Amino acid sequence: MVRPMEAILTRMIGVGAGDVPGTVLDSSPWLEPGADPIAQVTAAFLVAAAGNGQPAYVRAAEILAAPSGGPATDLAAFYRASLGRMRDELDDAAAADPDLARRLDAAAERLSAANSDEEAREAIWAAWFPQAVGILGHEDERIAALREARTVTVVHPAANPITDPAREVLFTSNVLLTVPSTTTDVATLPYPVDLKSAISAAAAESQRYWFDHPIQVGVEPAANELVYGLRGLDAALDAELPVRRVTCLLSVSVTHDGLGPVAKSYVEAELARSGGLRHLDVIAVTERDTRRLVDDVIIPAIAIGHGEAASAAARPGLQVIVGVDGEYGRHYSFLKAVAALWHVALDPAVRATFKIDLDQVFPQAALVAETGRTAFGHLTTPLWGASARDAEGREVELGMLAGALVNERDIGRGLFTPDVDLPTRAPSHDEHVNYSVLPQAISTRAEMMERYDSQAVDGVKRALERIHVTGGTNGILVDALRRHRPFTPSFVGRAEDQAYILSVLGQPGPRLTYAHAAGLIMRHDKEVFAGQAIAAAHVGKLIGDDLRILVFSAYANIAAGDGKDGALDRAAIGRLLDPFTGGFVSAIPVSVVVVRMALRTLRLYALGQVDDAREYAIDGSRRVGETLAFTTDTTAFVARVRAERSAWDSYYDALDALEAGLGAREAWAQELRARTLAIIDDCRVRPD
Repeated sequence: MVRPMEAILTRMIGVGAGDVPGTVLDSSPWLEPGADPIAQVTAAFLVAAAGNGQPAYVRAAEILAAPSGGPATDLAAFYRASLGRMRDELDDAAAADPDLARRLDAAAERLSAANSDEEAREAIWAAWFPQAVGILGHEDERIAALREARTVTVVHPAANPITDPAREVLFTSNVLLTVPSTTTDVATLPYPVDLKSAISAAAAESQRYWFDHPIQVGVEPAANELVYGLRGLDAALDAELPVRRVTCLLSVSVTHDGLGPVAKSYVEAELARSGGLRHLDVIAVTERDTRRLVDDVIIPAIAIGHGEAASAAARPGLQVIVGVDGEYGRHYSFLKAVAALWHVALDPAVRATFKIDLDQVFPQAALVAETGRTAFGHLTTPLWGASARDAEGREVELGMLAGALVNERDIGRGLFTPDVDLPTRAPSHDEHVNYSVLPQAISTRAEMMERYDSQAVDGVKRALERIHVTGGTNGILVDALRRHRPFTPSFVGRAEDQAYILSVLGQPGPRLTYAHAAGLIMRHDKEVFAGQAIAAAHVGKLIGDDLRILVFSAYANIAAGDGKDGALDRAAIGRLLDPFTGGFVSAIPVSVVVVRMALRTLRLYALGQVDDAREYAIDGSRRVGETLAFTTDTTAFVARVRAERSAWDSYYDALDALEAGLGAREAWAQELRARTLAIIDDCRVRPD
């Protein structure tokens, strides 16, 4: 099965870029002796991957075998290993899936016969990224088809919908903290002396975790996402009558261990110097706090409900999954699961949680003007908690809710302005291998922009389920949370919101899904105040997208069920996730990622972004190599996911035991409730 892909790559990287339809780049200049060593090794890999029939194959093999030294040596080793991985993957995938083998053969034949760039592009996408095939030039038809595929028929509206969001919904968000910029003088920051000392010490540590655009401690308030988001939520509550205090629980994740112990103090200091909040009670939870919840509440509840042996067995797994530091999956799952603990141990009136991102605000005036409802009004929809049947007649439970986003720069054009533009230029380099923005733009229009303003889809009898969701502007009912027990694996570092739903797709029974909340739209302001942080994290985001393909592809394979009793098999999962989320689930993920990396590296060089190209190639190859070691070890990967699912079962079993104990007025349960109250009280933010 290697031969069709060699033929496709031969056409893509031929000499004389642009002379033949399907030529993506001219690889020969990058192989010259004076070329940048990183670019040289990268081009050599592409030539070698195209097979030994290439005129430059011998030169490429020499470069890979004996690179010029420095970082190019490690990169060459990565690409040499990748050649073997690609061969094995293509052969194994084709043997396991005859349809894939036929698709690759057909794509190679189509590319060979292509007489235009458009025909060649479609043939290349058919091999690497089938989710993009047929979209360009047919955007409206694809939007309509996807919207029909997402349409559900409501069987029963929610029996007990949310009626008082201020009382019944625990609002959550995540704060990502990193050390100050190298240009920041910590001594001059308006913080207590002990806080400044801790910040300086943390800055001297090695970085443990990476995020897209973390808040740099010491950044001015106008550019501080924490302050911006909380003040925005606080202001939005003025429109929610009667005005009452609302709880917002923050997970505080850090890039350096030394920031963890002082994270709450930092939050308090920043809110104090910004003038405080009028309507919000803020809870800031750090890794240390989650460990206390596990050790002092969850483990004892398991011991009493299921025995000491069960609690001892559960402890290691719970300490892995319950937390806020590390990859995005940890804090995302915690911010959902904490609502169940809150309901059981603190306040039974809390029946749902809703997550926002702090670079987003509710544009209440626009919401009322264009939808007739405030943000809280949208949360009272009877779709949230409804039962329905999906477009294929399968039972679904709309136990989750998803809104949408509008960019700040676009809101003047109307609330229902998609936040992702349809591409207007031809794909370049790596975009022939993965052009995710294209299906993302289609999915945004099909799913997020639906208004429920037609008889066909009225939001009462027929509505939309959502697969494409954002990290903020979504929620889940506590009842659905406790019954379905969804989670994002702790190793997921990108698109944790998309991964969350994967955990339930292979399970029997009515499928848990998101109801589309038409008009529940938040204004996305990140470009207004966080441009510097976003720019600094640009390369890391590119690498994260590559890792996402590897992780999602492996995860989808093991999340699949047997196709019985509502459990989706692998093919059904693929159909459901396409086109956007499914675009990160590939039958040949190793091949896609390493070829995409190489093409993207050379695109960055061609654009003159040499520093970014080198950082992407060097850091990316290291992180992709580490992730491949995990995702390609199927036994270990399956064991990890099963262990995390078991740990979440233990978490919810503990809550069931605690709830039963509280109902029976057991002394031990009252003690665990008191411990929970004490831990949360310690997390309460009290600005001076």
